[in-house]
Amino acid sequence: MNRLQSSAFKAVLKQEAWTRQMATEEVDPRFADLDAWQLSSAMEAMWEGQLAAIAAIGRALPAITAATEAARNALGDHGRIVYVGAGTSGRVAVQDGVELMPTFAWPNERVRFIVAGGVGAFVTSIEGAEDDVDDAVAQVKAACLTPHDAVIAVSASGTTPFTVAALRAAASSGAVTIGVANNPGATLLASAKFPILLETGSELIAGSTRMKAGTAQKVVLNLISSGIMLRFGRVYRGMMVNMLPTNAKLQRRAEAMVAQIAGCDPAQAVRCLEQAEGEIKTAVLLALGFDKTGAETILRQCDGNLRRVFAGLAMEGGALRKAAAARKQGGIGEP
Repeated sequence: MNRLQSSAFKAVLKQEAWTRQMATEEVDPRFADLDAWQLSSAMEAMWEGQLAAIAAIGRALPAITAATEAARNALGDHGRIVYVGAGTSGRVAVQDGVELMPTFAWPNERVRFIVAGGVGAFVTSIEGAEDDVDDAVAQVKAACLTPHDAVIAVSASGTTPFTVAALRAAASSGAVTIGVANNPGATLLASAKFPILLETGSELIAGSTRMKAGTAQKVVLNLISSGIMLRFGRVYRGMMVNMLPTNAKLQRRAEAMVAQIAGCDPAQAVRCLEQAEGEIKTAVLLALGFDKTGAETILRQCDGNLRRVFAGLAMEGGALRKAAAARKQGGIGEP
């Protein structure tokens, strides 16, 4: 896209944004005098708005599920989750992405952020950045996207020039494109292979999309990223078994997980975690009697999915402990 084309593109998007009535920009007559209300009443109204935002997500669940499945299937062993956004939406996206490593041990190199204004925009508003189509295209080009990447673009209006341009550029690479917007008929939704409409309506403070729209976006991004991790086997029985115990709190949590899954006492859980160098799933199998090499081999064969490990061995919990004890008595491997 040359500079002339990008200028025309920005002009078209701006015209769309201001000529099409957008609920997120409307003043809701019910709250026109919100600033004159008793603070307790205003607080209650804003709280109810947050509840309405959450409720709006329910209608989008089929689209959210389809997008999550497509992203997981594309990602494979090397693909990246790429977040795209500007302003509030960009910061909401970054908030979701940076939590993937500490929660699920998702490698940092498998997360990418394409945000209007760059890294500085995470904490400071960069004027005019959301209109910079050239920067959007340049950031996508620098990312060297492939069909194994899943791109999640977020915009409350659904017309933000930077975000729309980035998603369109990403589509040309064959990446899975997911668009999240809060206005029906938005350009971003039309540009995405997997559009997700969060129809949260007008804001109590017109245009303040950090409120209802932002809340809905945050929840949906949580659903998508957590759903991907579920499908990758990074959760077992509601526990984040890929988590790395990098501080005292997480160490205690890891020990509790090992003890609960393996059915062993806390002291053994501590020892096994030390032997496994903090790898929870490996520590579980050590507690069940496998040696480290055997545990790592089984996990590798099952793509790190602990449920698949147990299903493949056709045994859970106590039965696996008995089998491991039999292995030990037979002289197969070290406990």
